[in-house]
Amino acid sequence: MGKKAVLGTAEAEGESMDAYEILRYAALDGGPSVLATVIGAEGHSYRKAGAAMLFIGEGGELGSISPGCLESDLRERVPAVLASGEPELISYNMEPDEDALWGEAIGCGGKLLILLEPLAGELAERLKAAYLANESGESVVFIRRKANGRIHYRLKPADEGGDLGSSEEAGERLLEQRFEPRARLILFGAGIDMEPVYRIALRIGFKAAVADWRPRLVTADRFPGAELAAGGADAIVRELAIGSRDYVLLCGHQMQRDREMLERVLPLTPAYLGVMGSRKRIRTLFDGLPMPSFVRAPVGLDIGGEGPDEIAVSIAAELIAVRQSRAKQRAPGGDSIAGNGDLFGGGTEQPDGATQAVPGACAW
Repeated sequence: MGKKAVLGTAEAEGESMDAYEILRYAALDGGPSVLATVIGAEGHSYRKAGAAMLFIGEGGELGSISPGCLESDLRERVPAVLASGEPELISYNMEPDEDALWGEAIGCGGKLLILLEPLAGELAERLKAAYLANESGESVVFIRRKANGRIHYRLKPADEGGDLGSSEEAGERLLEQRFEPRARLILFGAGIDMEPVYRIALRIGFKAAVADWRPRLVTADRFPGAELAAGGADAIVRELAIGSRDYVLLCGHQMQRDREMLERVLPLTPAYLGVMGSRKRIRTLFDGLPMPSFVRAPVGLDIGGEGPDEIAVSIAAELIAVRQSRAKQRAPGGDSIAGNGDLFGGGTEQPDGATQAVPGACAW
């Protein structure tokens, strides 16, 4: 027996590609599907509270909540959840010394509480509204509460009064998730070395804009789906409306052009400003200019990468680190909050292991 797993408030990995794709699917009314959400986590686990994935009808998935060890079991439950139209709660104990079924076979460690819900009705409408709000540049908080034997959903603007995790509303709090608009990465410089950066940025949940003073390089064929801007620094800043939420990467490989862009972007205090080049080149580029804390120069984590693909990985790792740091700063107390709550209705601590990992184990 271990400690009772607790529920929490989470930034909910809401800026991840998984979250975006799930919200988008709900907005497009993509068909019968079941949403799996981690609503409680204890110990060492692959994903934390708020992580989610979508099981689509008879096949297909968006996202993941484990390295692959739980998805097959969850998939087996999808038909029953779709047929009943009711949520199901599953508890997995993956501690090897406690659960022979999951622990020894998987060896991941930690305990997870996963809520399966049909993506329909009120849930689908709330997630669709969250997607539309994010696409309009608004942050929202999605709240699940259990009251009167069912789950109630609420969506509110992130700047609405009341802290995440407040107990002002009736019912038992299950999970509160903050969904942020996808952060935008602006690539200044459209050389061939930026193509892998562009591709990996999309995969880790950024939307992208590409700008260059050479119109022939800024094409939809090379950067499909990106915002495109061509011209001088003033025109680019104006056309893309660069602001404090943006992530900017200077990689023009032309000193005068990079300097002009740098002079115009620095006063805008973006969330991140990465500058590509050697330390000597960067000293020359910044001559007489400040280097605030949001500047990363040279850009990327030092992993010893060589060539465009490896450098793109180092840049992506740094982007993720900065994004996660900013997300923690937005959350109450600087991190996710764990709140008390008994998921199982009767107030009695449930035994670990597979005892909850059966359909209908949670009495809603």
